[in-house]
Amino acid sequence: MTIRADESPWAPPPHAHLWPDTARVDGAGRLWLGGVAAARLTGEFGTPLYIYDEATIRARCRAFRDAFTGRWLASAVAYAGKAYLSPALCHILLDEGIELDAVSAGEVGLAVASSYPAERIHLHGNYKPVAELAAALDAGVGRVVVDSLEELERVESLARERGRRAAIWLRLNPDVETETHAAVRTGHAGSKFGLDMAAVDAAARRAAASPWLELVGLHAHAGSQLLDVRPAVRVTAFLCTAAARSRDTHGLAVREISPGGGLGVAYTPGEAPPTVEEYAEAVTGALRAGVARHGLEPPRLVVEPGRAIVAHAGVALYTVGPRKRAPDGTTLVAVDGGMGDNPRPALYGARYHAALAERMTAPAAERARIVGRYCESGDVLVEEMMLPLARAGETLAIPVSGAYQLAMASNYNLAPRPAVVFVADGRARLVRRRETLDDLLRAEVMDRTD
Repeated sequence: MTIRADESPWAPPPHAHLWPDTARVDGAGRLWLGGVAAARLTGEFGTPLYIYDEATIRARCRAFRDAFTGRWLASAVAYAGKAYLSPALCHILLDEGIELDAVSAGEVGLAVASSYPAERIHLHGNYKPVAELAAALDAGVGRVVVDSLEELERVESLARERGRRAAIWLRLNPDVETETHAAVRTGHAGSKFGLDMAAVDAAARRAAASPWLELVGLHAHAGSQLLDVRPAVRVTAFLCTAAARSRDTHGLAVREISPGGGLGVAYTPGEAPPTVEEYAEAVTGALRAGVARHGLEPPRLVVEPGRAIVAHAGVALYTVGPRKRAPDGTTLVAVDGGMGDNPRPALYGARYHAALAERMTAPAAERARIVGRYCESGDVLVEEMMLPLARAGETLAIPVSGAYQLAMASNYNLAPRPAVVFVADGRARLVRRRETLDDLLRAEVMDRTD
């Protein structure tokens, strides 16, 4: 399919900060991503379709890496794979010198199968089954992030069986409150994550006495989609205090500190999260102060952005279907995706922006609610926004779709999950094909028992 750009001047899309770095609108008002027309992408690959702009991913990796190493030389950026993970993304992360946080044997296995070095992976999670811990140690993961005293015993036992030490971090509960959705607050006292200080003392004591455990670092995480840097500052200060306590009480030198990540992104035009530079300055400033206050040996700093690297790189493309008028005058515009590929609005009340990909600059004409195809009243992608009159067959684009959508996608209603395409320099490459009925049936046992 050949789409030629109108020769009129190109322009950034409206609300450009929500779209990938390469997003442009041609003179006819049509959306282009990575030098490829959205119309060409939907024509070739169908919808629903997820587009990732490689240039945006690389730029975000470099922005985080440079912002931190420029302020604290012994810094590393570890991408949180739970936001979205694929072989194509692993290759980019490796190119850009980014480490990886995994939370399952599946994420570890995908990364290793993609030639991502296991020693650059940190394994997180509040409950890691024994088989998954064993697989991670056998693969050679670089750090196991221990979340409980029972898990510490399991890791020690598995390391002893293998005859080699396991490098660990302890995950601490910093009891830090955050202004984000309750489902993604992870650092408060009632959270399922992390060790309290009494348990930390017991874990550090055991690690110090064990020939099979190497306590390398301390980790804590306040939460996700944070629009304020103050929780990250408090977590960093807390970890410095905990490192000093481990040194003074148990003689352990903490060589790495990881204050998590969770930097938020703008999903709608009015949101303004901290910049990468503001976030880096806040965290490294707190680390400098903590090191000086407690007389610590300067540790290696590991930060863990996930969403903030890929969210703006992703755009979801849908085909517009039927229209209905609600009693309050809102037009219900149905699309061929929904909560199966993006459960965030239903789970967290997440808000999104949307646009018509072929009429990006057309004036708004109606109050619309974007609803999905799934058999649930809660299947709403955008609760309310002003849109041009959307016509059946048009393409609707939702930006900031790169994080926690495909990673949380399901086959609800036995609908296939969408295809994924990476774009760069005018080229589009399929990195995940659209699921088929055969895919949906593959794990089913079809033999009759009667």
